[in-house]
Amino acid sequence: MIDFSKKDIIFLAPLAGYTDLPFRSVVKKFGVDVTVSEMISANALIYNSARTFKMLEKSPMEIPYIVQIAAGSPEVAQKAVEILNDIEGIDGIDLNCGCPAPKVVGQSCGSSLLEDLPQLSRIVETIKKYSNKEYTSVKTRLGFNEKYPDKIALACENAGADYVTFHGRTRAGRYKSEIDYDAIKEAKDAVKIPVIANGDITTLEIANHVKAYTGCDGIMIGRGAIGNPWLFYQIKNGLKSVKKEMIKEIVLEHFDAMVNFYGDKGVTIFRKHLHTYSKSMSNASLFRDKINRIDCQVLMREEIEAFFSQ
Repeated sequence: MIDFSKKDIIFLAPLAGYTDLPFRSVVKKFGVDVTVSEMISANALIYNSARTFKMLEKSPMEIPYIVQIAAGSPEVAQKAVEILNDIEGIDGIDLNCGCPAPKVVGQSCGSSLLEDLPQLSRIVETIKKYSNKEYTSVKTRLGFNEKYPDKIALACENAGADYVTFHGRTRAGRYKSEIDYDAIKEAKDAVKIPVIANGDITTLEIANHVKAYTGCDGIMIGRGAIGNPWLFYQIKNGLKSVKKEMIKEIVLEHFDAMVNFYGDKGVTIFRKHLHTYSKSMSNASLFRDKINRIDCQVLMREEIEAFFSQ
């Protein structure tokens, strides 16, 4: 289902609070090959959290669709996988080994697993063994405090992962240190399974550079697409910029998808997206001031159409 031989696969990264079903459905339509759910707590799945199961919902367009889980032990991972096995439309399970949040690390999940590669391997082996999905994968950083991407990549490969995604920072680097594409290349050179490059890919030029320099089998974009989801369309079509008509179309598609998914609540949730969509545009501050006071679907859509037609 994922043709890594093309070397131009684009993944949407999981990003809490942003890459929900509405956002994923829009970027899928405009260029993303593979979508990934927001990070799902394995414990929340096991305890039958209604909110968590809502987060698993997908658009019919999302093929392939990968669900990312955070799990700190093989036992918890197995229980979560067995639940996911009964849900149709999921094409793979991805283990989060990169989240730097103290709350996640404190539960021995996310990037904390990079301090215990044998435990990381056991969890991947468990997912591979019990999952009935097509893919088992890992999204990771370069290390916890130091960089050892080759060891991480080999641990994932030997545990049975079908592919691995590297965010080009350590856990200590959080989201501010410089991305190390040399280290991602080192990971790629260490294994035979596909390696996906992630981190600070914000333009067509950077995307092309990362693919050429690292030799990776694809790229994954997360924060670079917030306020700029047409980036996927640019990359797929080799465009340095997009027409304002395309921007308006994507923003309106996103708004409609939010309302369809969240109901009236989607209007207020969408404000944060409009704040980023309007960044650097003329009269942006006045626009933000207006939409911050609108709760009505019809009025909000009118304001969006008017602003992005200027």
